[in-house]
Amino acid sequence: QVQLVESGGGLVQPGGSLRLSCAASGSIFSVYAMGWYRQAPGKQRELVADITSGGSTNYADPVKGRFTISRDNAKNTVTLQMNSLKPEDTAVYYCNAHLMTIWGRKDYWGQGTQVTVSS
Repeated sequence: QVQLVESGGGLVQPGGSLRLSCAASGSIFSVYAMGWYRQAPGKQRELVADITSGGSTNYADPVKGRFTISRDNAKNTVTLQMNSLKPEDTAVYYCNAHLMTIWGRKDYWGQGTQVTVSS
């Protein structure tokens, strides 16, 4: 069994910061790209940021300069540091990882963590 377990969501005021973490565990041979997506009510899930196993990063335009993605390859974890949060960042945030497991190479998703930015 393979699991992605997220932590770190919550309620924060505009301008505040939150840090999301995600750990992949189970029968994993290799971890390729990891990333964070989000889905706001009534909207489609969208990419927030991703990072390759080599450390190359990619950010959605709305979060550039405010969010930072990083990973620890030894621990199979990915972290999203979110600064200068805005109300429009409110969404459920999902961790994603492209993994090679005993069942083959495929995408896995976390259960989602709520981020609410409100005064």
